[in-house]
This record gives sequence, C-alpha cells and structure tokens, in this order.
Amino acid sequence: MSKALVIIKSMGIGDLCILISNIHAISKKIDKPVKVLAQKSSSATAILKHDPHIEEVIELNEKEIKGFFSVIKKIKPKQFDQSYIYSDSIRFFLISKLSGIKENFQYKFFSKKGKNFFKTAKEFTEKILDTKIDSQSKIYCDKNDIEEAKRKYNITSATKNYIISPSASGPTKRWPISNFIKLLEELNKKHLGKYFIAAGPNDENLVKELLDSSIGKNCISLSKNNISEIMPIIAACSYNISNDTGFAHIASGLGLKCLVLFMDSPPLAYGVYSKNISIVVPDGETIESCGHNTRGKNKISVDKVLHKSLELIN
Repeated sequence: MSKALVIIKSMGIGDLCILISNIHAISKKIDKPVKVLAQKSSSATAILKHDPHIEEVIELNEKEIKGFFSVIKKIKPKQFDQSYIYSDSIRFFLISKLSGIKENFQYKFFSKKGKNFFKTAKEFTEKILDTKIDSQSKIYCDKNDIEEAKRKYNITSATKNYIISPSASGPTKRWPISNFIKLLEELNKKHLGKYFIAAGPNDENLVKELLDSSIGKNCISLSKNNISEIMPIIAACSYNISNDTGFAHIASGLGLKCLVLFMDSPPLAYGVYSKNISIVVPDGETIESCGHNTRGKNKISVDKVLHKSLELIN
C-alpha cells in the first residue's frame, strides 16, 4: 500500500481550502490517509486536524519552505512512495527525488503564468488519478467542540448567526468597513442577528470600528482567537458574508451558506469551486471578467449586497 505525500507550496488559507477536495481524492484512490507538507501560514495543522483522509501535517515556516536540504531532512525519514506536488517549481521535484520518493506527480514546470488556481489543481488531479473529482471541499470539525461553541456563545436558532469577515490580504480586496456597518444595520432590521467578526490580527482597527458602531452590541470579535478556536464557532453558525479571504473558504468547507465579495481577485479561480459560495462582483463586471487589478471595492453597493444576503438566508 502506497505511502503518499501531498506537497502544497501555496501560503494562503484559501488556497489550502480549495485544494482539500484534491487531497481527499488522492486518499480515496490509494485507500489510505495521506500526509501533507504545507506552509505554516496556511494554518494546515488546525484546519486539517480532524480530517480522516489526512494522517499528518508536516508544517514548515516561511524560511524552511524556501530551503532545500532542510525540507529533505523533514521528509526523507518517512520513506514515502509517492508525492503529489501542487506547484510548478522544479525545486520540489528535486526534493522529492532526493528524499527517495520514486513516483512523483507534479504540475508542468514553470507554467505558473496565466494559471487558474482551482482549475489547474482539479485538472491535474483528475489526470493523474484518471477519475473525475468533486471540487467541493469538506472541512471536518469536532462535534463536541461545535456544541461547546454553541453553549459558550449562546448560538441558537433564536437569531440568525453570521460569520462576518471584513479583512483580506490587501486593501484592494477589502470592502469599506462603513459598508459592512450599514449592511449589518439593515440586515438586523430584517432579522435579529448575531455577528461573529473573524479578522486577522492586523485588522483589529476594522473590528474596533464595527464594535464601536450602532450595530456593535450585536457583534462578537474573534480577533483574539486562533484558527482552532474559531473553526467550531464558524461551524455553529449558518451564514458567512465576507471579502475573498481565508475565513470565507473555511466557512464554505464547513457547509455554511457564503456570500463572498470579489473586488480584486478572480472568482473563476477562487470562488466557483464551491456550491456553498454565492459570488458578488463590482458593477460593470462579470464572474468571467473580474480579476486581479479590477480594483472594484467602491463599485459594490450596500443595497446590492443586502439584496444578495437576503436571498441567501431566505
């Protein structure tokens, strides 16, 4: 029976979440859980902790992932038979070969330009496994942790429970926080809501603006919580409204109905993989035309997102 290593070079949480369905397909094909090599910044250990298709996560920090012999030192003693490399870097192919892995599958070298992240991964996996795969990723969370989150935060059916993610990897991907405030005010007029604010440690100013606003009394900040603590809270909720950020992809994988605003990234690469994600693009754009350099954060109105949000929850 094969011992397989899946190598993920991408550093983002969203990238990892999109690739989960591919990892599951490999595990099912070889009829055995796999091990995953990933960057620490992807939070792979926390996100994949309860996944039955994954035996172990080998996490590398930013310095280690750029290394060569340091990576070999990590994986060679584990005596893998196969590697599945989600990267076009020849470095990882050489690392796999020098680690004694005889069967290595990888993207075509130096083919990064013009890639569609989701489509490239799916086509690669389907080709090497000779089977069609479901692109919808599934993230596993401990049921006891979810029940504890419900008790701790009083998450019940008496209110609509949302994960709100106002942060993003860059300013051009962030819908103005004033718009989020107006949106939540309007939503709360329609349905009494409880809003859990999931944002990175560098975006505490955004969270503070929400908490200090008129809707702040309905908001609970998760900015001090780590990913392991946030995941069961997400799983206990029903809806997610967010920018294109890692929390949206976690929410999608946990089965929430998600409304994701794409303002400066391509939905075809990062949104259409999931049936749980409803996509909003700037005025004048389509799912096909929206992409990097769209710069559309001021071209999505509160009314538009409110309308889409009400469609989501009704």
